[in-house]
Amino acid sequence: MATKTAKKTTKATATKKKTTRRRSKVKKNLVIVESPSKAKTIGRFLGRSYKVVASLGHVRDLPKSRMGVDIEHDYQPDYISIRGKGDVIKELRKDAKNAKAVYLASDPDREGEAIAWHVSNILKLDDDQKNRVTFNEITKDAVKNAFKEPRTINMDLVDAQQARRVLDRLVGYSISPILWKKVKKGLSAGRVQSVALNLIIQRENEIRNFKPEEYWTIDAEFKHGRDKFTAAFYGENDKKVKLSNNEDVQRILGKLDKKQDFAITKVTRKERRRQPQPPYTTSTMQQDANRRLNFRTRKTMMAAQMLYEGIDIKQGAPVGLITYMRTDSTRIASIAKHEASQFIHEQYGGEYAAVKPVKGKLPEGAQDAHEAIRPTSVHRTPAKMKPYLTNDQYKLYSLIWARFVASQMTPEVIDTMNVNLEQNGVDFRANGSKVKFPGFTKVYKRGDDKDNVLPELNEGDQAQMVSDDPAQHFTQPPARYTEAALIKTLESNGVGRPSTYAPTLDTIQRRYYVRLVSRHFEPTELGEIVNKIIEKQFPDIVNAQFTADVEGKLDQVEEGKQNWIKVVDSFYQPFSKEVHNAEEQVAKIQMKDELAGIDCDICGAPMVVKMGRYGKFYACSRFPNCRNTKAIVKDTGVTCPVCKQGTVVERKSKKNRVFYGCSRYPDCDFVSWDRPIGRDCPKDGHFLVEKKVKGGKQVICPNGDYEEAVQK
Repeated sequence: MATKTAKKTTKATATKKKTTRRRSKVKKNLVIVESPSKAKTIGRFLGRSYKVVASLGHVRDLPKSRMGVDIEHDYQPDYISIRGKGDVIKELRKDAKNAKAVYLASDPDREGEAIAWHVSNILKLDDDQKNRVTFNEITKDAVKNAFKEPRTINMDLVDAQQARRVLDRLVGYSISPILWKKVKKGLSAGRVQSVALNLIIQRENEIRNFKPEEYWTIDAEFKHGRDKFTAAFYGENDKKVKLSNNEDVQRILGKLDKKQDFAITKVTRKERRRQPQPPYTTSTMQQDANRRLNFRTRKTMMAAQMLYEGIDIKQGAPVGLITYMRTDSTRIASIAKHEASQFIHEQYGGEYAAVKPVKGKLPEGAQDAHEAIRPTSVHRTPAKMKPYLTNDQYKLYSLIWARFVASQMTPEVIDTMNVNLEQNGVDFRANGSKVKFPGFTKVYKRGDDKDNVLPELNEGDQAQMVSDDPAQHFTQPPARYTEAALIKTLESNGVGRPSTYAPTLDTIQRRYYVRLVSRHFEPTELGEIVNKIIEKQFPDIVNAQFTADVEGKLDQVEEGKQNWIKVVDSFYQPFSKEVHNAEEQVAKIQMKDELAGIDCDICGAPMVVKMGRYGKFYACSRFPNCRNTKAIVKDTGVTCPVCKQGTVVERKSKKNRVFYGCSRYPDCDFVSWDRPIGRDCPKDGHFLVEKKVKGGKQVICPNGDYEEAVQK
């Protein structure tokens, strides 16, 4: 009996082993995405029958060591496997060989389509196979629905990306060698970066050539009953008058009798409605993050990428918190509008929910392939998500969530009041405003959301002038570009696309063509030299309209309306002639080393000023025999407040941030982020510093108990 039982057990065990082996040999569906975090999120949604792996971005590209474009044979690109991707490609091939089916789920844009096409090529997949899967948000429903309707690779999108890559290679690898020969090694030029650099230099020239004009204002304080309010000089006899100098001011003040009241001749009350802005596109998100959060463009895109690819919110699988972050559309899916409307009704009340939400206008040439950037679920409020996000992710998510919710809300209603005051033909005007209904500002406030309430005034009332405050002003030159302002200008000119802004701004800084000073771009000497050559020899490259036209043609390639080879050829034929002429006409620019006025403290030879990647520096004139170098420091002339022997000099940190230290370092270790001004605090004797504040500078005591305005 025992023997029979043993036999049965052995047989059952054998059957179980066979079943296990059979199960282990069941092939899985392979899904290939770009990043490991995206792979992890999608893998949780799809379950055990799918294996999700990452290609880690592109697997093939043009070679770095040569042009890699066959100009004689229809500009065919010579793609090679990217160095360092050998193991990744090997694993992808192995996984694909053992897979039941292969799906390519890279991002839903030109770049993502190109990555899918390159992966398909290295895996030798069938071009007619429906294996391309795209989704605009990484949520369970969106991903599962996408896998129900796979499609073939869109070759129009691939060709548009190929055309851009080939054009950029032709420009970069044609102009850069000229810059190496004529200026110095390591320089580069590109279609979009050259336009960006040119815009920055044009603005700098406007600032240099600007001639300030003097003008004056007269602000005055008035009293009506017990209430006080301010008004500003407008003109005479209901006509606006410009005050050009102090004589004009004294003439106006001479007409006034301080013992006589002003008559309130007109009071205009109106109701103004301020509409919410549409949800974010890539460009507007980058601009707002720069203005509101002080985020650099690259930082914004990195945080957005993480929010899109998936965050673990401790509720099952990680989930993408925002929709795809590379878009120039303000369109919103109807399901998202409905969810937002329900949320606004529940949280704020029906009067805050817009019946017809604001629709943004697409910029000229913009594509409408994707939705605007929005939260994947409006119920995942920033407050609920905060515990699972880094500080940067939380700040950006809060901005995206608030902007989207606000776009689905009613306008802000403001009561405005404009008052005209007159005495002896002299007119003053006071403007007041008060929020009547907050509308969308309940969730999305702006910096200028402040009431300026005037007292209850009516026509025929009298008001007494309490004091007047004439002030001299000078017109200001246009401001240098911030990252936000430059992106806005590039977009308004149709130059570049959502994915190009971050790398473009990064490149012109890495090449030291420009530097960021107090969040504003300033061109360097090197940048001006490069721009001068490109502007003279390749005028089309720095022409914003020409570059925008090229972008328009690339969009037509994407839509299947243009052949990419013809687009590239129409650009290259005239461009190649300019390259040939430039090689002959551009004279070699001698970057002469100027004497520094000091001797090398190692060998005694004169030191010279050289131009390096990060600006000018001192180097020994006997280089390479003597390799001594020194950073150039700017002496402020202020005595060191610590040792009283050295002077305070301006230095730069490794991150290129300006700070102040003692010239006797390391003997004296005084450092300060703010510039000492050479005076002590009248309260506690601590040295005073000049600190940058919003709107200018201010002299303060670091101990925080004293401050004074900077005299301009």
